[in-house]
Amino acid sequence: MTSSASNVADVVIVGGAVMGSSTAYHLLADSGFKGRVVVIEKDHTYQLSASALSAASIRQQYSSAVNIRISLYGIHFLRNIREYLTVDGDTPEIGLKEGGYLYCASEAGEPILRENQALQAAEGADILFLKPDELKSRFPWLNVEDLAAGTWGRSGEGWFDGWGLLQAFRKKARSLGAEYVKGEVAEVEREGNRILAVRLKDGTRIACGTLINCAGSGGRAIAEMAGLSIPVQAKRRYVFTFSCKGSVENCPLLIDTSGAYVRPEGEGNFICGASPEADIDPDWFDEDPASQEIDFSFFEEFIWPSLAHRVPAFEAIRPGRAWSGPYDMSLVDHNAIIGKAGEIENFYLCNGFSGHGLQQAAAVGRGLSELIVHGGYRTLDLSELGYERVLANRPLLERNVI
Repeated sequence: MTSSASNVADVVIVGGAVMGSSTAYHLLADSGFKGRVVVIEKDHTYQLSASALSAASIRQQYSSAVNIRISLYGIHFLRNIREYLTVDGDTPEIGLKEGGYLYCASEAGEPILRENQALQAAEGADILFLKPDELKSRFPWLNVEDLAAGTWGRSGEGWFDGWGLLQAFRKKARSLGAEYVKGEVAEVEREGNRILAVRLKDGTRIACGTLINCAGSGGRAIAEMAGLSIPVQAKRRYVFTFSCKGSVENCPLLIDTSGAYVRPEGEGNFICGASPEADIDPDWFDEDPASQEIDFSFFEEFIWPSLAHRVPAFEAIRPGRAWSGPYDMSLVDHNAIIGKAGEIENFYLCNGFSGHGLQQAAAVGRGLSELIVHGGYRTLDLSELGYERVLANRPLLERNVI
C-alpha cells in the first residue's frame, strides 16, 4: 500500500493478532457492513504476540457475570469453529481439550469460592463445588490436607491451540476481504472529537472512518497518540514446561492456593506459570530484549515448590523449555477496556485483557462489530467493560485473576 488519495478505509484496526483478526472477521461477516477493513500489523510472524505465547485456555470460573457470559459464548464458538471459520473446505484444527479448571481454596478462601460457583452455576456454567473428600476421589494424586474446597469445570473449560485460533481468524478475515498491511503506526491524526487518519512509519497515510485499537502490548501507546490515557501496562509473564513420570491422570488446569497454575501439554508433559507479586512484577517492552528475559529462579523458588506441595508426583520432574511473553494488564481492575473511547466519536478500544484475550476474542470481536455497524450491542452487552468505568473510577473487580 502506498500513500495516495485512495488510502481510505471504513475501518482501520491497529493490531492483527487474535483480537484484531476476530474483530475484522466479525465486521466483514455482518450483513449490515459493506465497507473496507484494513488491519495494520507491525509483525506478521506474531513472535512477540500474547496470542501466540500464552497458555491458551478458556474458563467460566469468574466472579463477574459479564466475564462468565463472554466465556460461555467463547466455548460455544470453539466447539463449533468449523461453522464459523472454515475457508474453502479447510476446517481449522485447534485441539480443544475440555479438561476443566480446578480452583483450590484454603479455609479462608472457601466462602469466596462458594459464592463464585453459585454465580457461575446461575449463569449456566457447568462448575462443581467439591469438598476435600470429593476432590481426593476425583483426583487421587492431589494433596488436599490444607484445602477446604475446590471448584472444577466438568465441561466448558480447558485449553486449545492459541496459534491455531489466531491463524484461523486471520485466514477467515482475509477470505472475506480484510486487507492486512505490514507497518507500524507512528501518528494518529485527530481533529476535535474525531480520528481522521493514521500515518505509518514509512510515511503511508490511511484515512479512516473508524479506528480500533487492538494493539496488545502497544495499546497504551496508540491511545496516547490519539490524546487518550488508558490504564494499561504490558507486563512480562513466563511459561515453563516440564515432564513427570509419576501418575497425574486426568489433570485439569489446576490453580493452587499460592496462585501457581499447571496443566497438561501432551502425555506426561506439563506447562505452568504464575503472576508475580505486584512489587516484583516486571514490565515488558517489545523493543527491549532485556525486558523479555526469563527469570528461571521464579520457577525454582516459587512455582515448582508450590506445585510439588499440591501434587506430590511433581517433586520429581525434568524441566523443559521456557518462554516469556507480554501480558497487557488493565491496572484499574484486571478486566479489558472495550468500546468507544470516551468523547472521541470514531475511536474504539480493545485493550488490557490481562491474560484473557484468547478466550474472550470471539465475544469481544462480535461485540465491537455490533457497536460499529449497529450502534449498540445486540447479542451480549459488554458495556460493563467500557471506558466509562475508567473515567468514573468504577472498577469491575474480578476475584479470580491468574
